[in-house]
Parts: sequence; C-alpha cells; structure tokens
Amino acid sequence: MEKVTPFLMFQDGKAEEAMNHYISIIDDSEITSIVRYGANETGDEGTVMQATFSLKGQEFMCIDSNVKHQFSFTPSFSIFVICDTEEELDNLYEKLIMDGQALMPLGDYGFSKKFGWLNDQFGVSWQLNLPK
Repeated sequence: MEKVTPFLMFQDGKAEEAMNHYISIIDDSEITSIVRYGANETGDEGTVMQATFSLKGQEFMCIDSNVKHQFSFTPSFSIFVICDTEEELDNLYEKLIMDGQALMPLGDYGFSKKFGWLNDQFGVSWQLNLPK
C-alpha cells in the first residue's frame, strides 16, 4: 500500500471552484494536478475528471461526478484542522462559513480553548480546533 488519501466527490461542476477556495484560505496549499473531461467524454467538457490538491501537506483527491447521486457530503466525515492561534481559527472559520452552515458555532466546549464545526458552501464538513 502506497498511501491513503481522502477523496471528495463534487456535483454540479464545483470541484475546481472548491479547490481554488481552499488553497486561497489555507497557507502552504496548492493544486498539484487536474485532468479535465474533453469533448465527447463521459463528463461535462472542462469539468474535473480527477484532481489532486494539498492543504498544509495533506493530499486530497477530487472529481466532478458526471452521475447525479442521491447523496452528497455528510458531517460524519470532516476535515479536522488544528489551528495555532485564535486569530487563525477565527479567520478560517469566517472564510469557510460563508454561504455554509454552522454545526457547532465557535465556542468553548470544554475540550479545547476554542472549537467550531461547519459545513462550507460546497457541503464539505470542517472541524476547527484551538487546543488548550
């Protein structure tokens, strides 16, 4: 086994938009590869057939699904981020919650200095933590 990589399946052609959003708000992050559907292929031309990106060294894969599914992302799988400062946590939360939904608003829940859990505008779930 070479490695284990989280895989995100986006619908409605949102994979590239999501990757660009994530790398714009998290330092030391980048899109490492994108393969797009071409003309007369099974997906919509120009959408993401397969892509990889990294957030602070953690690699992810993603696609734009060319099949409409009855499911999407669920908060039972989330991206857990340990922040170094309260300012970093607040800033990231503010950028991710835009057009998203709070699951646990920023606060002190007893297990850390500050914590927040949300679904972003793409439906991806994030847990942001500032350890004690």
